[in-house]
Amino acid sequence: MRRAARPGRLAALAAGSLILAGATAWASADEQSLHVMLQGAASAPLVDLVEASGGTITHKLNLIGAVGARMTRAQLDDVLRSPLVERHLDDLSVRPPEKAPDSGCDVGGALELEIAPDGVKWQLFNKLDSPVKLEQLSLEWPQALGALKVARLGTADLAIPPGPGAATPLELHFEAGDAPLFAADGALTLAFQKKIPPDAMQREFQIEANFSGDCSAKLVPGYADNHHDFYFAGVVGADELHRHGITGKGVTVAVLDSGLWEHSHLVNDSKGKPRVIARYDAIRNMEGEAVFDESGHGSHMTSVLAHSGPVTRGGRHTGSFKGIAPDASLVAVKAFDDEGQGELLDIVRGIQWVVENREKYNIRVLNLSFASRPRWNYWLDPVNQAAMHAWANGIAVVAAAGNEGPEAMTVGSPGNLPYAITVGALTDSWTPENRDDDYIPDFSSRGPTPSAHIKPDVVAPGGHITGITRPGASLMQEYPEYRLATGEFVMSGSSQASALVAGIAALLLQLEPDLSPDDVKCKLTSSAEPAINSDGLLAYSPFQQGHGYVSATRAVTLGERGCGNPELDIEQELAREEHFQGPATVDPEGEPTLPGLPALLSPQPSAKGLSMSRKWGAKAHMERRDPSQDKPQEVDEHPFDWESVYLREKAIIERLSQPPGN
Repeated sequence: MRRAARPGRLAALAAGSLILAGATAWASADEQSLHVMLQGAASAPLVDLVEASGGTITHKLNLIGAVGARMTRAQLDDVLRSPLVERHLDDLSVRPPEKAPDSGCDVGGALELEIAPDGVKWQLFNKLDSPVKLEQLSLEWPQALGALKVARLGTADLAIPPGPGAATPLELHFEAGDAPLFAADGALTLAFQKKIPPDAMQREFQIEANFSGDCSAKLVPGYADNHHDFYFAGVVGADELHRHGITGKGVTVAVLDSGLWEHSHLVNDSKGKPRVIARYDAIRNMEGEAVFDESGHGSHMTSVLAHSGPVTRGGRHTGSFKGIAPDASLVAVKAFDDEGQGELLDIVRGIQWVVENREKYNIRVLNLSFASRPRWNYWLDPVNQAAMHAWANGIAVVAAAGNEGPEAMTVGSPGNLPYAITVGALTDSWTPENRDDDYIPDFSSRGPTPSAHIKPDVVAPGGHITGITRPGASLMQEYPEYRLATGEFVMSGSSQASALVAGIAALLLQLEPDLSPDDVKCKLTSSAEPAINSDGLLAYSPFQQGHGYVSATRAVTLGERGCGNPELDIEQELAREEHFQGPATVDPEGEPTLPGLPALLSPQPSAKGLSMSRKWGAKAHMERRDPSQDKPQEVDEHPFDWESVYLREKAIIERLSQPPGN
């Protein structure tokens, strides 16, 4: 049932994250220039009004009936007397979430281990102004390598206990007076009695270094080969579609972010042909020139979405590619600066440009890999207003949920827009071949939204995602530990997950160009695989996983139409006739819930990492079930008929697998 949205108990729960427009203190001097957004029924009368007052127009935002203007306090007071102004905003920043208090620790280890026959080397980084002391070193290595013979931090040799004490696993402790100092970037070097075989893998070694000041660095399991395979395309099944020629060809995706690095695998498709068909700098309001990416974030998102480099194994092309949609055409829109900061006015102007040029460039997908804490109801947010116009004009908008989890009601804007395809993150735990240890990390934002809508819509790989970004970009400088030796850069977040899903949307539109944005959303959500525990109930709430784990192959084979935004009406939204409340409520403990949700949620905790209980999807759940252990149940005792879902999916896949004409 459709309900008009209104402030309610859910909004009250989120009050701590809501900031009202107009809360910024005014400058004391009338002469000081203010940068504001004015909104009314149309932008043209506002332009005349501002210029008549002596102010200067900076942005003409016809899409949402608004302007950006610079004026003095006195000029603004004069303008606000006019009935043409329905609303004004003087806080225009898209503020990132507040950072956690600095722990005083900024020591980290590289994500990869350099493995050679003579030993291993692990790069460490100390970004502090002062040296730190190594207090403890925990090591584990393959027993076949024999005893540890050399352990060196930088140029300092570490004492190794003789005899049996040198066997794996080993812990080395250093007293305060003897603790080696680690002052700057350097490496931990280890050598063993025997040579390391060429097929040794990073996950066979475990290293953790604990420094003074509660600083620690731990070696992650790592992939077998980050350079030749980024893995996430295979995790979501896009690699199989690539091998069937489904690569996003003929579909244009606009990436609104910090710009684009002109790397060959970003600006060219898999055949080496140019595919960036337009560039627009919304900050400078300039079209057709390079949109230099000082931050590196936009280039990384583009890489996830559309990297055109081949996946290789043993020097041979597998037929798949490193990005999700390697042949999609791209439009690069710059609205964020070198620090990844942006303003509402520039973001809206960027979306407006995309809408105005949608037919010229056949723009079908818009990726918004950013999130800020909501400050208004979703329909009052200027970015959301612009995104709704994009959606109404045939552009599927994909947005990041945000990285403010694990608490409820932390989904950011524009991910809180009901119409958008909002994406949360999950991680494959460095094991792309095994989904049993995939889980939703704590950082991924949870729903519902203050207007009671279920978000995210789906979850997708967003943990340790490899991509390329400009060397020397601010992200590279701030996080050198995430740079791989071959030049790639690893990032984690719902931003990466959003870019991945935007790529899948391009694959869907290549196959079915007539899909509406609602249809694209329906295809993605109806084919997603929820996490199910061994008791047959949901391992995660819909506020955590949405409809579940996104799948490119399932979206193509099993995805449906007509379910994208049920009970919503975007035309009424844009006409300001009605806005809509979602189904979420508040339980007696004050926590957000859904009618009937407690009966659907498994009481089993959903652990991080390997789980003997959690499985993703009805198929996996049914295949691991032991029928001999099943107990007869009445229909109302078990709310999900997973077996019927499994059999339906199996039948569809079998039908689609038949040769043409059968």
